[in-house]
Amino acid sequence: MKKLLNWPSLMLVLILSLVLSGCSTGTDTPSTSGGGDAEANGTIEKIKERGKLIAGVKYDTKLFGLKDPASGNVEGFDIDIAKALAKQILGDETKVELKEVTSKTRIPMLQNGDIDIIIATMTITDERKEQVDFSDVYFEAGQSLLVKNDSSITGLESLSGVKVLAVKGSTSAQNIREKAPDAQVLEFDNYQDAFTALKAGKGEALTTDNIILIGMQQTDDSYHLVGGNFTSEPYGMAIRKGDTAFVAEVNSLLKSMQDSGEYDTLHEEWLGAKPE
Repeated sequence: MKKLLNWPSLMLVLILSLVLSGCSTGTDTPSTSGGGDAEANGTIEKIKERGKLIAGVKYDTKLFGLKDPASGNVEGFDIDIAKALAKQILGDETKVELKEVTSKTRIPMLQNGDIDIIIATMTITDERKEQVDFSDVYFEAGQSLLVKNDSSITGLESLSGVKVLAVKGSTSAQNIREKAPDAQVLEFDNYQDAFTALKAGKGEALTTDNIILIGMQQTDDSYHLVGGNFTSEPYGMAIRKGDTAFVAEVNSLLKSMQDSGEYDTLHEEWLGAKPE
């Protein structure tokens, strides 16, 4: 009689054990929600632990980030901003590693943790704000067109049926399709390839931000800019989404550089004039 009375109790214990075991397994499964923000917020600490800042910069953009094939040095306005940030965080401007990015690769490299920050002529857009956080604006550019000196192209109105060269992943490629829908847009991996293609006659115009085109023009005076600026391109430094501490640190750098006059000095050194 005693055994019969305990059998239901034994079954109940077994069922409860299985249920509790299942709940325990679910609880121990690592959660991915919120992990990105937690990781992002540790960027400054990681930089200090590592002993260097890793900045994603352009290697092919004269005035902002251009690699000298002879010396291997990368120089430009963006490069000096990266050095200033390393000095602010680590006390030494040489404690910075420069990694090459393109318009197409820079956001994935940031999100993957390959770089700490993007300082690479990057226009702030609402679409990009969904993927990264931006610093305050540190440079104001505008999109324009680069053509041969003897070209009949004078601006957007001249681009019907014309092959226009642009860079993959750039706002310039999107903008030119919207503003000159009858143009044929050919995209290249980087600015150097696009400019080489223009000089080889693969297109009749190259479009990107005016200050980048001016850098190209300085290397070959048989080209000039036409059509004025037909967009506004505010540059910001991009930081992993949710890293509010690092955004504040970068904005603090920009303010201190502007207050001290260091920003004006760099602007004049690389771009030929103090900011207006």
